[in-house]
Amino acid sequence: MIVAATCLALNVYFEARSEPIVGQFAVAQVTLNRVRSSHYPDTVCSVVKQGNANGCQFSWYCDGKSDKPKDNEAWAIAQWVAEITISDEDGSLNLMPSSVIHYHADYVKPFWVSSCIAVGKYGRHIFYRSKI
Repeated sequence: MIVAATCLALNVYFEARSEPIVGQFAVAQVTLNRVRSSHYPDTVCSVVKQGNANGCQFSWYCDGKSDKPKDNEAWAIAQWVAEITISDEDGSLNLMPSSVIHYHADYVKPFWVSSCIAVGKYGRHIFYRSKI
């Protein structure tokens, strides 16, 4: 559980540390939704570290920069978000339905966006589910 929480916290930190707390929880939930999806690996760390021909699923992981958090306060918040999200067995957070497995920042337009339906926005991140 420690390893999964650390991987999830790193993803929250690098993907959403400047976002409102609700956006950080949404990123964490999407990451866990991928773990539960048959289209992605079945562990948090494998999802976070997953790559393909286009690069990494989460760009921070393969950007060549250090993966050591530098902002201690943001890192503590990311760890807290990860712990709460992982322990939310009853689904009381419920920010993102399990079908929501994609997101991106509002200043980019990824190639896959036309195959998805937007379901919400928190901070600068837009969240999607697949059309099928």
